[in-house]
Amino acid sequence: MPGTVIRMNTFTPKNWDEKIVSGTEGAPRVAHAHVTFAYTGVIEGESVCDYLLFYPGEGFDGRGTTSPGLERIEGSVDGRKGSFVIRHEVGFDLEGVHGSWTVVPGSGTGELAGLSGGGEASGSMGSQTMSYTFEYSL
Repeated sequence: MPGTVIRMNTFTPKNWDEKIVSGTEGAPRVAHAHVTFAYTGVIEGESVCDYLLFYPGEGFDGRGTTSPGLERIEGSVDGRKGSFVIRHEVGFDLEGVHGSWTVVPGSGTGELAGLSGGGEASGSMGSQTMSYTFEYSL
């Protein structure tokens, strides 16, 4: 359709600091990751995220497992400035990373006060850039 703008929604990690909490390499284990992301697309800005990751161990491809995370994003959504928090459920397997997320109610600030919604994220294993969708209302 003429005049339609298609935006690429992506985010990339700027840093990833991960520490094993319990378990050993090759065995089921839990780790904590503190991550900074840069967002482009409908969301423009940076975030700080903390994940509690589950690694299933050797012989299991990870299918069906998820890891929770909380992320605070500062920047803008479609040009409206502020910040908000999202809650993640992220999984990964040999094919890549996939997950869903929702805006934590009451977490929006500035022009994003009252923000609600959620989305999905995905990326190929080994790729730094992840794609995301975001359906929201203000």
